[in-house]
Formats: sequence, C-alpha cells, structure tokens
Amino acid sequence: MRLARTGPQLALALVALVLSAPSAVAAPSGDVRVNPENAAPGTTVTVSTTACGKETYGKGESEAGGQFHLLPGDRKGVLVGKFTLPLDVASGQDTVTLKCPPRIKQTVTYQISGRPIGAVEAGFGWAAGAGADGDDGAGPYALGALLLGGAAAGALIVRRRRAAARNSV
Repeated sequence: MRLARTGPQLALALVALVLSAPSAVAAPSGDVRVNPENAAPGTTVTVSTTACGKETYGKGESEAGGQFHLLPGDRKGVLVGKFTLPLDVASGQDTVTLKCPPRIKQTVTYQISGRPIGAVEAGFGWAAGAGADGDDGAGPYALGALLLGGAAAGALIVRRRRAAARNSV
C-alpha cells in the first residue's frame, strides 16, 4: 500500500521542484548579452554585443535606465555599454535597444526585480506593518492562522486514525 502512494508523492515533489526553479533563461536575442539578467534598482547593468561587426561605436537605450554608449570591450568585435537603474524603478521587464551603423538594430529584454526599501517586515504587530497606513494587517495573520489550522486538523486526523487502529485490534 505504501508503494502505491510513493508514485504520486514523487510526482508532486518533482512538479514542485520544476515550478520553483527559475523560468527557462531566455537565450540572448541575436548577439546581445545583459548582465545581470535579473537586476535590482540601483544596479549597474552591462550590455555587450557582437552584432555590430567591425564597428567601434554604437548607441543603446534602456526603457528604465535611459541612453548609453557602446564602446569597444576587452575582446575584438565586442562593444560594451553600461547604465545604472534608478532607485525608484518598478519591478518587471526592461527592454534594451542597441543601434549600430549602418542599419543594425538589436533588442533584448531582462528582468528588474524589486528589493525591500527600509526595514524588512518580520514578526507581529508594528514590525510587520500592522496598523501602519490604516491597514489592519490581516493578510499575513490570516495566512498564518490558515496554516496553523491546517496543521492542527492534520494532527487531529492522525490521532483519530491511531486510536481507531488500536481499538480495532
């Protein structure tokens, strides 16, 4: 009987593992690379490309970070540009467009991840933001209560099954 339950449990564990892994990293569009691929506000982002061929200059523009120049990098044929994300930039995708003479244009997207501003919420009460901004803070407490209730119900079911097993012997 235990072996029959192992298959679904293993499948559930594998699904959880696959879903928790970051989504497939998109291959760079053409010959453009963005580093880091998941940048936080205030981070300096480096864009490199070989799409410009023998050109020694290009321009780039990030929707979030603004315009920047592409200049020769450490390796031959590679142009590199840098820009800094503003501290108030919103999380989501940012699109970077690169242009090189005569008519080369490349576009690539990358992720901007949010980061906590100020103290990290932890604990109960005011430390977790309860009562701040007129918010009653019920969201985190409701989730905790739900989890505690589920654990208590699970423990109760296990105890009843054990008691029933003892009484039937």
